[in-house]
Amino acid sequence: MASLTLKNVPDELLAALHAAAERDRRSMTQEIIHLLEIALRDEHSVGRAADTEAQLAAWRKLAGKWKSDVDLATETKRIMGRRTKGREVGL
Repeated sequence: MASLTLKNVPDELLAALHAAAERDRRSMTQEIIHLLEIALRDEHSVGRAADTEAQLAAWRKLAGKWKSDVDLATETKRIMGRRTKGREVGL
């Protein structure tokens, strides 16, 4: 079996990996392999499709049920004002 060495892993990512491994009771190597397998799984796999369907069902169940204490324009301003800029993408 092949080996892989990762260099320059950000401290925050390493801490998150360590926490995930501990939470899932895996070694760091097992956790990284597990996460890579999930990330590289075919988009049409059963697991991902089931997750997508479950999320879609939850959104449909919530749709139209949320009530705001302010008018639509004010609520829209609040939401848009609180959104993060997002990440920068280098081209």
